[in-house]
Amino acid sequence: MNLQTSSSSRPPVGVVGAGRLGVALCRGLKAAGWSVDGPAGRGVVPAGEAILLCVPDAEIPAAAEVVTGAAPFVGHTSGATGLGALAPAGVEALGLHPLLTFTGEEGPEAFAGAGCAIAGSSPRALELAEELARALGMEPFEIDDESRAAYHAAASVASNFLVTLEAAAERVASGAGLSPARSRALLAPLVRRTVENWAEHGPERALTGPVARGDDATVERQRAAVEQAAPELLELFDVLAVRTRALAGNGVAA
Repeated sequence: MNLQTSSSSRPPVGVVGAGRLGVALCRGLKAAGWSVDGPAGRGVVPAGEAILLCVPDAEIPAAAEVVTGAAPFVGHTSGATGLGALAPAGVEALGLHPLLTFTGEEGPEAFAGAGCAIAGSSPRALELAEELARALGMEPFEIDDESRAAYHAAASVASNFLVTLEAAAERVASGAGLSPARSRALLAPLVRRTVENWAEHGPERALTGPVARGDDATVERQRAAVEQAAPELLELFDVLAVRTRALAGNGVAA
């Protein structure tokens, strides 16, 4: 298998799961010139020499059993689950986890430039996982089963928890009379710049604000405002303040 060879050498791929990722994978692989059958509904066996299961983690073993004997390669797209979950299929297994978040509205170019955690139960399976990742424009990196939970936890903190944190910011902003939509419009440029600074300079240099500069009086006023506007978020505010002080240390410019 080699991405530089003709499209006829690329194994046809079947995709199970018509959720956000399954739909996006089909679009992306088709746009890259691969033959794709799907996304198929759960319980349906798509055609392909490799079948990718885009199903919830708990459903991977059952989905693998359904496609037993249908293809020489079966893969999943889970970040946290090991390849052992594919054992019911009894074939060479691979993992392909795009380090991305999807809404279901992305075009085929959505994967370009993203990282992709790959794994394979054999050299051929790992090679196929890498080829699929590169075909979609992603940068593959290998993650073994023992490391998957830590890798996926990092992804959740960086992505899922960020959304939770921004929802909390919206809630607190209601205390200033701002609607959720208005809060998002005003805070989004700040969030984007903060993420860009973190990516370019690292967390210590990207960190600014009253906690970082040791302005305890301002932090206390903020805390009182949170308690009044969204008391259910006070514990979160306190925990984040503690972690931010630890990150700031003594050398952060605000």
